[in-house]
Amino acid sequence: MFNPGATSGWPPQSLLTMDIARYILSILQSQLIIIFSWGFHNPVALKDGLQFRVNGYKYKGTIQVRYDEGSDLFSVILLDPAGKEKKREDGIYLDCLVNVIDGMVERTYDYTHRIKKQYGI
Repeated sequence: MFNPGATSGWPPQSLLTMDIARYILSILQSQLIIIFSWGFHNPVALKDGLQFRVNGYKYKGTIQVRYDEGSDLFSVILLDPAGKEKKREDGIYLDCLVNVIDGMVERTYDYTHRIKKQYGI
């Protein structure tokens, strides 16, 4: 018999993992043009977040976005090719998440000038 108050492992961890990953993905998708500029690909659900790869102007590699339910804040972690933490930003509010990642992956102080020069426009 189902008892919603019991600690029987409901909901299953896999559902919670997917919910968190979908939540983060929905935040990123709110600014599609920006995430497209990162070369966003290969998203993978993590226990407490989302991992994906980017091919950005400043950083190329794997990123983890971790959600801390207690503080309702995010951490963004850049990984080196061996999977070790290279750079980390903590305490990120959801409305700042895309901009923080963009600053770590793509944006530079002279971004517009560099893009025009690189692409001859």
